[in-house]
This record gives sequence, C-alpha cells and structure tokens, in this order.
Amino acid sequence: MRAILTKKFYQRQTSRVAKELLGKWLVRKTGISTIAGMITEVEVYDGFGDRASHAWRRKTKRNKVMFEEGGVWYVYLVYGMHEMLNIVTREEGYPAAILIRGVLVAHAHMNGPGKITQFFKIDRRLNGKRAERKNGLWIEDRGLRPKHIKKGRRIGVEYAGRWKHALLRL
Repeated sequence: MRAILTKKFYQRQTSRVAKELLGKWLVRKTGISTIAGMITEVEVYDGFGDRASHAWRRKTKRNKVMFEEGGVWYVYLVYGMHEMLNIVTREEGYPAAILIRGVLVAHAHMNGPGKITQFFKIDRRLNGKRAERKNGLWIEDRGLRPKHIKKGRRIGVEYAGRWKHALLRL
C-alpha cells in the first residue's frame, strides 16, 4: 500500500505527527528520476513558547511558512551552506514544524538534515509548497510501523535555555 499523506494528517498535534512520520517514506521526483527513503529521525519545533523554534519570538519573513496550515514544506538555509527540510504541522496561525533528520535509502542511512537535502536535491524553491506529487516532494505511508521509538535532545539548539533539554528528537 502506498498512500500519499494528506494535509489532514499534518494538521494535528505536532508530537503525534512526528511519531507517525517515523517509518514513512520521503519521496522526491525530479524530471524522470524518483528517489525515496524511509524517515528514521525527526525533531519537533512546536509553538510560541519553544525557544529553539524560529517562530518563538514572532512571525518574520524567514519563518512565516511555519505559521501556515500543516502540510507545507519549510525549507531554510543554515550556516550559509545547508538547506534544512521541515514539514509544517497544526492549524494556520500556530507555528509548528518537524525537521527531517534521518532517512534510510537503499541500506544507506543518511544522518543529518544537510545530507538529506543534498541527496534529494531539495532547496528553498520548495519553501511554502504543499507536500504533494505535483510539487515533486511528498511523504508516503507504505505500511511500516516502528515498534520502538527513542527520544533524545535536539541538536544545535544550545542557545534555547531550558528548551535545549527537551526530548523532542525522535
């Protein structure tokens, strides 16, 4: 069974969506080429109070996509060289997104969001686009359900005070 996730899937509680993304497949189509990999690790950024989130202070030109309704891509550049892929969750006006951190492709595990976007040829042209086939990047349910999910601290958010300790990496 291959079913593309709909916007209804993403318009729910961010932590629940994050858990359910594990085992789903990230699919990228460019021209005649299609590549896919199983999502193995994600990080949650949820709401106005999350000091590790780009949106915790206010809405800006950079983070405005996080305030859209769930099911759109939030792609941004970090350290001037790595694109980061996030899927927006929840309802319009509430800033929340999930960073895709790990993907398994043909028995090769890609850890690190920069490696993923490079391999899948993802850049900021996808920022704000809906996660669907016509935009060339989507997520599919192929029927796999992980039995064990580990939680850990998010990576690279030392500036976030107590939020750096939150167990929001799955």
